[in-house]
Amino acid sequence: SLKRLRALQGFAAKCSVMAAAMETEQLSLEIFEMATSGTEDDGETDKLEPHYIERHSWSHLRKLITDSRKFHSHMMVKGPHDFYFVKKNDPEGPHSDRVYYLAMSNENRENTLFYSEIPKSVNKNAFLMLSWNPLLDYFQATPDYGIYCREEELLRERKRIGTIGIASYDFHKESGMLLFQASNIIYYVKDGGQSGFTKQPLNPLTIKTDCPKIRMDPKICPADPDWVSFIHCNDLWICNIETGEEKRLTFAHKDLPNLEDDPKSAGIATFVLQEEFDRYTGYWWCPVAERTPDGGKVFRILYEENDESEVEIIHVMSPMLDTRRSDSYRYPRTGTPNPKITFKMSEVTINADGRIVSVVDKELVQPFEDLFQGTEYIARVGWTREGKYAWAIMLDRPQTRLQIVLISPALFIPVVDDATEQQKLVESVPDSVTPLIVLQETTDIWINIHDILHIFPQTKEDEIQFIFASECKTGFRHLYRITAALEESKYKRSSGRTPSPDDFKCRIKEELPLTSGEWEVLGRHGSNIWVNEASQLVYFQGTKDTPLEHHLYVVSCQTPGEVVRLTQLGYSHTCTVSQNFDMFVSKFSSQEEPHSVHVFRLTGPEENPLHKQREFWATMLESPGCPPDYIPPVMFSFDSTSGYTLHGMMFKPHDLQPGKKYATLLYTYGGPQVQLVNNRFKGVKYLRLNTLAELGYVVVVIDSRGSCHRGLKFEGALKCSMGQVEVEDQAEGLQYLAAKYRFIDKDRIAIHGWSYGGYLSLMALVRRPEIFKVAIAGAPVTLWMFYDTGYTERYMGLPDQNEHDYDLGSVAMQVDHLPLEPNRLLLLHGFLDENVHFAHTTLFLSFLVRAGKPYDLQMYPQERHSIRVPESAEHYELYLLHYLQENLASRLAAMK
Repeated sequence: SLKRLRALQGFAAKCSVMAAAMETEQLSLEIFEMATSGTEDDGETDKLEPHYIERHSWSHLRKLITDSRKFHSHMMVKGPHDFYFVKKNDPEGPHSDRVYYLAMSNENRENTLFYSEIPKSVNKNAFLMLSWNPLLDYFQATPDYGIYCREEELLRERKRIGTIGIASYDFHKESGMLLFQASNIIYYVKDGGQSGFTKQPLNPLTIKTDCPKIRMDPKICPADPDWVSFIHCNDLWICNIETGEEKRLTFAHKDLPNLEDDPKSAGIATFVLQEEFDRYTGYWWCPVAERTPDGGKVFRILYEENDESEVEIIHVMSPMLDTRRSDSYRYPRTGTPNPKITFKMSEVTINADGRIVSVVDKELVQPFEDLFQGTEYIARVGWTREGKYAWAIMLDRPQTRLQIVLISPALFIPVVDDATEQQKLVESVPDSVTPLIVLQETTDIWINIHDILHIFPQTKEDEIQFIFASECKTGFRHLYRITAALEESKYKRSSGRTPSPDDFKCRIKEELPLTSGEWEVLGRHGSNIWVNEASQLVYFQGTKDTPLEHHLYVVSCQTPGEVVRLTQLGYSHTCTVSQNFDMFVSKFSSQEEPHSVHVFRLTGPEENPLHKQREFWATMLESPGCPPDYIPPVMFSFDSTSGYTLHGMMFKPHDLQPGKKYATLLYTYGGPQVQLVNNRFKGVKYLRLNTLAELGYVVVVIDSRGSCHRGLKFEGALKCSMGQVEVEDQAEGLQYLAAKYRFIDKDRIAIHGWSYGGYLSLMALVRRPEIFKVAIAGAPVTLWMFYDTGYTERYMGLPDQNEHDYDLGSVAMQVDHLPLEPNRLLLLHGFLDENVHFAHTTLFLSFLVRAGKPYDLQMYPQERHSIRVPESAEHYELYLLHYLQENLASRLAAMK
């Protein structure tokens, strides 16, 4: 319209004026940079005057934080996630797809289920915003806001879920059934399938039960959606949503009042598997059911049984005055026994009327430790599509050997008490039925577990093809298409000897690299691959263009060569490809632009699917823009003496003045599996860092050796050396910045981090007290002998073989090197922390007292490893600002 045209002309004129102003501003910024930076420390830095940050009262700082949190609350909305696309077979309708997802409701700020309709065609001259349609009628997943039972609270802690409400859902495409847990109740709705798609919110239906306690980890039976499974009191159950029939399948747990007397569980992942390997389930449905002659079905569920009788129990007494309750956990400290593990299988026979006829519990024909020698951790499990094999990814205890194993259901026999009958069952299993190791890899560093394994349909009895990602071959995680021969094992069970791992190894017929180079394919924290078997294409996320950005790529898995990027440079993307491979959704942001969520079509000729182009289709969430008080950090890189280029970012003081030098905070993590420095928006996640810059601090973040997405050798610099190379890299980065930017006050540098960052803060004060004048350590590991097996032994080796490095890397053993001046060390810790136990801080304090070293302590009685209570989070930020103000910003004045 004419009105819109005039508005656009006015906007263009404003843009022209803004561009001229920005050009002038950029010139001014360049002049300012020349005045405040130099290529080296020329001795003039000491002549600069310290910038004294205005001292604020506790009340004023509290108001500053409260107002800031309120102001930024509009940016706290978590974007949609956990997408599932469904094709709508309606030739007359305007929409081609429906996409389900979880997102935060604006009404009650909790995660719930939504759907959006994706139109078949769009006006390319318009900007289409998809509607977020609530799938559920008014439904509150958490009746008491943010309060959960102990089991669900611990699971959310393991998954690092900060929101409330529905955490995940299961979906059965053919029936349109969605299954989810809310509090201790399991619900379902049906949308799509034979009943068609709804246009109105659905009332979720409760799956009724006689179980008196919480039900967890619900799943739909893929072969029959009338049946669902769940975990109740550490055992596996199933029920029929139509008939209400319910059945307990396993009887490992006794539900006794004392944890010591009840060490077994079935169908759950124990602490270390959840915390250190990101596996949160312990049972897996076979995707197909076997038909019986009378028209019934046989369902199979593979499950893991754990015996934790040798695992140490940790007791945590509540600090609250109104209770003397203690909480107890099984926690395998490094060097101590892990749970004893085995696979079992439950076979459930259903008659033609859909009623349970029998349940047979089955065990392996030989002990797990004999069949899978050296296996300590079952990292991933699943089934081939035909249900002919279950598969498992297994690790040894040092985590330097990985095996992918196929397990036939014929390898299991019924559990019986009679020894004679058991021997007959063992003898009935043919010698030809054995596990099959279709891939084995070893490394002298460690193996990082990921989620990338795609097994193709089996077209030949004697071979299997799959795509797997490996770091062991080149030091960078890349994709390989592998063909393994399924040949009969030379081992004969009837010989009576114990098999060796080599007995079950299959010959690799072909190993085809799909990607290569000094970059990595992403495979953790939601990153996966999507394989279009019809066009022989693999879609994956990786760092091919830069380690600072994540992008979506596609490559042929038939004739690999060119790797095509599908997302826009200048942003970091998290993507999901649709089940029909015709579109993808991307959540993306940059340092200067908060998150957006867009839907893109893949368009182009079918004869050249590798080079289809992305076409913007619609938006689900548009960036709200940066708040006025937000100034994005400056990215920097430097060549370290280690030979690597290290990356960092710096938040400059908002009112930076020439001739002044500013107190500086190094915010750190420093350990493996984490990358802090990248081209993502930091305004919400690092809200306190922007607040510090607003108050007049320089804030620096550096990814040292050991951080992820740089290859196994870069990460492996930490091998048996935790707390050493990271501190040196962080110190070198600060020295580089201080030489380049004269406004960094080298006499007023603090370090702060949480978890591994808290540990590194303590190690920095131990190893480089002349650089770091203040350390603020949150939830730190202080003695590696106190931390868990899965994490510690991966990076530090076994303690009985590496005692010296354990002592050198444990800050509790280094307290004599801490400074004697007061107000240089602050410890923060949640008292109920079940990951880095408060015992780490208790032990460290006793060592400090014995050595006569000063310290300050802030304890959070109601918090675990992550601070979740809003009042606690606000107090933590407030204490951080106040401690820095009193002990770093005014440090020179106090010394004078």
